[in-house]
Amino acid sequence: MSIRKISRDGLKKLVNELIKGEKVYGVQAKGERFDFDELKNADDLRLDYDVTLLPPKKYFQPTFEVILSFEAEGKYKSQYDNEKFILIGVHPYDMAAINQMDKIFSQDYFDEHYMRRRNNATIIACDVARPSENVFASSMGMATVKDGFDVLLTDVGDGFVAEAITEKGEKILSKARDSATASEKDLEKRRAVWERNNKELNKHQLKCRPEDIPKLLEKAYKHPVWEEKAKTCFSCGSCNIVCPTCYCFNVTDKFNWGLKSGSRERIWDGCLLDGFTKVAGGHEFRAKRADRFRHRLYRKGKYVPEKIGGEISCVGCGRCVGACLPDIANPVAVYNRLVDDLGVK
Repeated sequence: MSIRKISRDGLKKLVNELIKGEKVYGVQAKGERFDFDELKNADDLRLDYDVTLLPPKKYFQPTFEVILSFEAEGKYKSQYDNEKFILIGVHPYDMAAINQMDKIFSQDYFDEHYMRRRNNATIIACDVARPSENVFASSMGMATVKDGFDVLLTDVGDGFVAEAITEKGEKILSKARDSATASEKDLEKRRAVWERNNKELNKHQLKCRPEDIPKLLEKAYKHPVWEEKAKTCFSCGSCNIVCPTCYCFNVTDKFNWGLKSGSRERIWDGCLLDGFTKVAGGHEFRAKRADRFRHRLYRKGKYVPEKIGGEISCVGCGRCVGACLPDIANPVAVYNRLVDDLGVK
């Protein structure tokens, strides 16, 4: 596959051409913050952003979606989103999260809704140019990424190095008329960006290796940190909502007026929310905030890694740190406390 050098103006021309032919979503300024939204003009695209409000997972697992419609006499029809789209500006840690979700939604009960969107997407990722105040992707080994995307953009000062690793990516780069084969000097600049990010995207430094976390948690189930942190938890679920690797959802059936037809809908849900584990008969098996708080950290550090081959389900984006009002959601702070108290052997 090819590696091209594109000027800043050339990239704008390319993005505007993509917008003419397909639905394009990209990172844009929302006041002083940034978020993914439909892109109408390349001038609105911000690849120098720090972190987005919500992760790009919302384009593969929407906050709300209708998954089927039904009629009272028993007829039903599954509803699928088949629109192709391009997603521009996905940071490496978010790309790593999408790669994890691909594994989750394709194993066991294959999720046709998620996987159709994923297969219909073309992802143009970009290396971080401006670290956010809470990023710790370096500690989690997620500051750079090698797969999952179709094109990877790296800002090297006088333009962008663009690498296509799929046929969809090659098709994108073939439209970049103001481009040339990247030189060795361009590739050296890109390597320098990777080296810098692997060191500097680390505002909260983990005291152990990510692969040590599952064993650390094996001895931490009754540790007092869960009760201590939960004392100030609001059970608001903000940490769940902004997390790129949280994928829990609720499913409800709703009837239309007249009670002859309706729809099955699913919406985002979160393990920190009171009532998340409530089942028939009113039993709630994680009614205590401390149990819910502990579950979130165990899910990231033990349960999901056991499902997807050992990779820790925290990519170090830092969104939960910024979203948590009582400042208790930082996984690094909890894991470091356990390291100090329990050790990692």
